[in-house]
Amino acid sequence: MSADAMRIDLWLWHARFFRTRSMAARAVKSTRFRLNRELVKKTSRSVRAGDVLTFPRGDEIVVVEVIGFAERRGGASEARTLYRLLQVSD
Repeated sequence: MSADAMRIDLWLWHARFFRTRSMAARAVKSTRFRLNRELVKKTSRSVRAGDVLTFPRGDEIVVVEVIGFAERRGGASEARTLYRLLQVSD
């Protein structure tokens, strides 16, 4: 994997949308994740800066733009630097 891309499950975990990487992987496989409007079912799918992710989280639909990557999972403030929130709807 190059420095400008990351597995979708790992990125979701680093961005703190899920508590564990395995929870992120299960969510990608079992729910309606979209990467640039295309349905994603494989956790090995890579995300790049500029990609738009759309996914359910609880009762909400979240739309975020990927703007960065992290070497490791950091705190919440560091996680917020990895994405730009585009929309949250009920």
